[in-house]
Amino acid sequence: MMNLTWIAIERLRKLIEEHPEDPVVRITLRDLDDQRLSLAITLEPAIQEEDEVQHIEGLTIALDRASVHRTNGMTVDFQADKGFSFVHPPAEELGLIMPSSN
Repeated sequence: MMNLTWIAIERLRKLIEEHPEDPVVRITLRDLDDQRLSLAITLEPAIQEEDEVQHIEGLTIALDRASVHRTNGMTVDFQADKGFSFVHPPAEELGLIMPSSN
């Protein structure tokens, strides 16, 4: 499951208040290369049939069902000077074995 900081929740609520026609928060993942992801947040009018939906503190968060496992444990944060950021826990916390960079 994805996590959101309180400041990210408040910022998303404000954005939805400014755009009430788009009440669904969509988080999209895209591979940039073998080691990097691009993540984006958009507001949309409705969920899609292929979405996995999470309800977090009154927000409706939609993710493509095929990407849900990649957001497990991820935290969405917001800072006024930097915007939204996505923070993954260390791989060992997720029980992952990462290849050595040696």
